[in-house]
Amino acid sequence: MGVLGQGRSGLSIHSHWFEQAPRKYRIVAIADLLSDRRRHAAERFACDTYGDYKDLLGRDDLDLVVNSLPSHLHPPVTIEALEAGHNVVCEKPNAWDVAQLDRMIAAAKKARRILAPFQQSRYRALFRKTLAVIDSGILGRIVQVRIAGNGFARRWDWQTLQEFKGGELLNTGPHYVDWAVAFQGFKKPDEIFCVLDRANTFGDAEDFVKVVMKRKGAPLVDLEMSRCDAYPGEMLTVHGTQGGLTGGGGGLRWKYFDPKKAPRQKLIRQSLPNQAYCREDLKFTEKTWKPTKAQANAFGWMSKQFYDGLYKVLRDGEKLEITPQQVRVQMAVMEECHRQARLSKLPAQGWPKGR
Repeated sequence: MGVLGQGRSGLSIHSHWFEQAPRKYRIVAIADLLSDRRRHAAERFACDTYGDYKDLLGRDDLDLVVNSLPSHLHPPVTIEALEAGHNVVCEKPNAWDVAQLDRMIAAAKKARRILAPFQQSRYRALFRKTLAVIDSGILGRIVQVRIAGNGFARRWDWQTLQEFKGGELLNTGPHYVDWAVAFQGFKKPDEIFCVLDRANTFGDAEDFVKVVMKRKGAPLVDLEMSRCDAYPGEMLTVHGTQGGLTGGGGGLRWKYFDPKKAPRQKLIRQSLPNQAYCREDLKFTEKTWKPTKAQANAFGWMSKQFYDGLYKVLRDGEKLEITPQQVRVQMAVMEECHRQARLSKLPAQGWPKGR
């Protein structure tokens, strides 16, 4: 393994996980601009370190390179890594528009190397369980799915700046927009409505996102990511013609009725007796689900599922479950959102030099 970047993602997510799976992965090289991070990496992982990622890409003994550099470096450096002959895991966001991602896909095809998007939230246990309940058919036709990744927080780091491809949509969005397009069968929506706003951010990128996605034959998706929601509700809510589901990290609950056992009704046009509303006694079945102890550690669980699967791709020739082509649909949605709701920008100042 060669890891580019030892920031929060490069260290706390990727490198940390490789330590947990020594029989499958071993870090032999790390690149980071900051000398203190390089010293830490050399001590912790007993690996070679580089101040310039290009020197790491020059090695010929790597099975996989992880690009966990800042977001604005994901497309160009991933392409460099592919052209240097490496398989690549690219952190989210993979890119910020479809054209960039297409260049990455083309580079992987030309080099005959694997481009694996790090969309680990696809493996989150609550999402998988939600899909299983929907696929069982007990909720009937799914009319709407509401996704909410909300909370109340202020932020002032580089990920609040458009210059570095920051903002809630490109930072948190790849997790939830991936879910959204999955609920719609990984097909580009027919209609997209988006509002972006700045509430508690100290930068010029958005920290409030509202997206509504409509596609014929698929459920309407209502997606919200807000950093000014002092009373956040459930992360997932599913509306079905025979019931519904709701919940979040702590668990899910759902209820449904059996149409075959429901009272028989027929349309009438006259007024109801006693000036009443329509009323009936539907017998609902209610169920719950909670994550296991391992699944409750969401980042650890998702990293394990992702990298266990990738190991089979690298060693056994299995196919990627999460493909760049699926992420391309996500990218098309986010690109359209930025087109609809452009925000003013601060003057660019460039990335600070390392030491």
